[in-house]
Amino acid sequence: MTSLLQGAKNLVTKGTDLGDRLEGLAAAAEAAEGRLDDDLVAEARSIAERAGSRLRLSAEHTVVGIAGATGSGKSSTFNALTGLELSAVGVRRPTTSWATACVWGTQGARELLEWLGIPERHQTTRDSMLDTRRESNELDGVVLLDLPDHDSTEVSHHLEVDRLVNLADMLVWVLDPQKYADAAIHDRYLEPLKTHADVMVVVLNHIDVVPEDRREAMVADVRRLLDNDGLQQVPVIPVSAKLGWGIPELRREISKRVAAKKMTKARIEADIRTVASRIEDVSGTGKARALAAGRVEAMDDAIAEAAGVPTVVEAVERATRMRAGRATGWPLVSWASKLKPDPLKRLHLDLGSAGKELAGTARTSVPKATSVQRAKVDNEVRALADDASAGLGKPWQESIRRASVSRIDDLGDRLDAALGATDLGVDKLPVWAGLVRVLQWLLILAALAGLGWSAAAWFSGTLNDEVTPKLGGIALPLILLVGGVVVGILLALVCKLLVRITARRRAAAADRRLRDAVSSVSGELVVAPVEAELAAYNTVRAGLTKALK
Repeated sequence: MTSLLQGAKNLVTKGTDLGDRLEGLAAAAEAAEGRLDDDLVAEARSIAERAGSRLRLSAEHTVVGIAGATGSGKSSTFNALTGLELSAVGVRRPTTSWATACVWGTQGARELLEWLGIPERHQTTRDSMLDTRRESNELDGVVLLDLPDHDSTEVSHHLEVDRLVNLADMLVWVLDPQKYADAAIHDRYLEPLKTHADVMVVVLNHIDVVPEDRREAMVADVRRLLDNDGLQQVPVIPVSAKLGWGIPELRREISKRVAAKKMTKARIEADIRTVASRIEDVSGTGKARALAAGRVEAMDDAIAEAAGVPTVVEAVERATRMRAGRATGWPLVSWASKLKPDPLKRLHLDLGSAGKELAGTARTSVPKATSVQRAKVDNEVRALADDASAGLGKPWQESIRRASVSRIDDLGDRLDAALGATDLGVDKLPVWAGLVRVLQWLLILAALAGLGWSAAAWFSGTLNDEVTPKLGGIALPLILLVGGVVVGILLALVCKLLVRITARRRAAAADRRLRDAVSSVSGELVVAPVEAELAAYNTVRAGLTKALK
């Protein structure tokens, strides 16, 4: 599809109204690939490719296809227009699936005939026949095609008619008095081509076999049927190819349109407009919304809860309190906290800087999401997709929903790896805690020194003598002993408040980092696919706007 869009950009019509329309259709088809109906996208791609090929061929020739049912006099009309007996005439056509072509003006026509797929044995060139009649000059630049019968029992005939009806710049539909109301031509060709009225003419042949007093009423009835098909602009020309009635009028109608050199452009514009309108009908015309920040935040909150972020945050707070409390508590009793399991180690989240590099290779022990949590995540993802696709066509709603869950199976592992790789900020103690730890041990040393000094002085009987230093009347050894213990205990109690504040701050910081990690994962696995679909929709809308302008 990229080559198709590039081809549309490189057309000789680039920068023109038609070139812009074709480029818009190609861009819309490329963006709609895999999102809208495959057959519809393939049709749009085919039209863009076909139009590009036609625009590179002769602009001096107009391909006029003559189509009709068996016995309608289509080949007689073709022969009457060419002035030659080129097509076999009869109730049954020859058993061939090829069309017959008559060309007025050969220069530049060869490549066009090759593109149309008309074998050389079925080609006739008028300017090679020394024909100087005025009516032959009227059709200069015409490539006239006599198509196989559209109601033939041969499948190959149907395929050839459908192929050339798509390629012709102008179409002449030949009806006959007996089958002009046949649903086969109205339902299969005329009504579906109502968007191509500007490049169509309808001929009512065999008018000579209709009683004169009924001719006008029959033409009016044909007119009514065409109006019902949505072809109000298509002229109806009564002719008798056998007697030549109406043939000059038909030739003039063709000549007038060919001389204006607008049929090729009109046909391509009609093709583009038709398929672009059909894409617009199924795609919708609503404006794509940007994802609401609140909706994304609600989804991230649900995912964070299911991923165990609250559990990890609680573990960070408890681990910080335990580690900082051990460092700042009274050393003689704080060691007992080592007997308690570390909350982060139990979750396999105490990895350190080296361990974080290997986080993607091992799972954590964070509890798996409950069924309630998983259901909440599903609901939030669905709500995000529904909110993003509101007002868009059903195919886009379905495409956005598919995109939102396209990578949801990877969510669990990716979240676990993200949690394991997140720096929780608990590897190092606060600076103040380290200072308190040193101070506590100094106090313990002071208490031990006081204990030893007091014991020695007591045994020697000098504890209360003048030789033992005193402070405020109390022996210094006792001050060191009691003071070291009491101040250490009081310091531990004061530090509990600081530890609690520090733990809360670290938990809050860890919560932010973890939620950022969750947001990054959900952004990649959920938000980005949804935004890609919204971008594709906007591309389709922009392309259709250009194609339908």
